[in-house]
Amino acid sequence: MNKKILLALILVISFGLGGYFLMMPKKVDQLGPTFGAANAEIINEIDTSVIREMTLGINDAPIKVVEYASFTCPHCRSFHDNVFKKLKTNYIDSNKISFTYREIYFDRFGLWASIIARCGAQNKFFAISDLLYKKQSEWTKGSPADIADSLRRVGVVSGLAQDDVEACFKDGQKAQSLVAWSEKNSKKDEITSTPSFIINGKKYANLSYLEFKQILDSE
Repeated sequence: MNKKILLALILVISFGLGGYFLMMPKKVDQLGPTFGAANAEIINEIDTSVIREMTLGINDAPIKVVEYASFTCPHCRSFHDNVFKKLKTNYIDSNKISFTYREIYFDRFGLWASIIARCGAQNKFFAISDLLYKKQSEWTKGSPADIADSLRRVGVVSGLAQDDVEACFKDGQKAQSLVAWSEKNSKKDEITSTPSFIINGKKYANLSYLEFKQILDSE
């Protein structure tokens, strides 16, 4: 297949949510044999330096925690409801850990949610993320158009201007960079499920708060 055609099929380029996003296959693996491997050359050519890491805590904290999650993942919602708030209170806010959140896109709706979360930049990202998880059972229902409208409402309720939300949805270059960034990260850290965690360089699958506490305290 022509490389330019393949790139157009895999990545969001210029049509925004109203066009290409709505036609994008629901499952990322419908785009090719394996989205990351089969199209690694194209992914590697995309500039991802514009994508900012979303972090909480101080940079020089002794323990570095990276969460890989999807906004459409029920297990990720459960983690943020039952574990993350305790981690924030007991470890992040007390400067014991530096916490980084990285999105994984198993479906197009996770990408759309990520675009909304990042539309408010660093200062609103975690608040919008919290709302996305809290209302996950609501905004993930309906047709693609319904989901898009629900995500717009989440953005506005979170304090984003309607014009800003529309601009973020239409930024095909940013969406393209996000997809490539996610693919590069998941390949580097061998992420196959969510939520997954990298704690001081070691990978863990979904963890309860007690399991997290034991690992962090041992570090």
